[in-house]
Amino acid sequence: MFAGEHGLQGDPRLKAISDAIRVVPHFPKSVCGFLFLSGIMFQDITTLLLDHKAYKDTLDIFVDRYRDMGISVVAVFEYLGEVISEEYVLEYGNDCLEMHVGAVKHGERAIIIDDLVATGGTLSAAIRLLERVGAEVVECACVIGLPEFKGQFRLNGKPLYILVEPRQ
Repeated sequence: MFAGEHGLQGDPRLKAISDAIRVVPHFPKSVCGFLFLSGIMFQDITTLLLDHKAYKDTLDIFVDRYRDMGISVVAVFEYLGEVISEEYVLEYGNDCLEMHVGAVKHGERAIIIDDLVATGGTLSAAIRLLERVGAEVVECACVIGLPEFKGQFRLNGKPLYILVEPRQ
């Protein structure tokens, strides 16, 4: 579900968020030995994070959406400490997510936030990881989502909320 199609039609914050994302053509050329095809338009949210107003707008939209859903965990994955892991397949290879042991408790309600969804592989692995420790994943949210996203089936029926489509 794209925010601009459900509830935020015409909201100027969505355009500002989209405009703050840098598009890098044909990058990266390779990752972990796997070559990307030319034509990939990499969506770099670093510039969004550096744009204080657009970043605040992004956070405000997510906060407004989840304010009354009883969320106790916001899962954004990074690597540190004693971890459990979940391997998954990407369109260009394999990867692994890790979660700090004890970061999430049984029965907590979680949302998963990621920068971009293309195939759903990362989100799917994150869902499995959180469910392994007994969390209830309420929804997945991404700043950017491909309009032709076909991986919804990979999300185990979890709703997906996307702010903007990628820029070209």
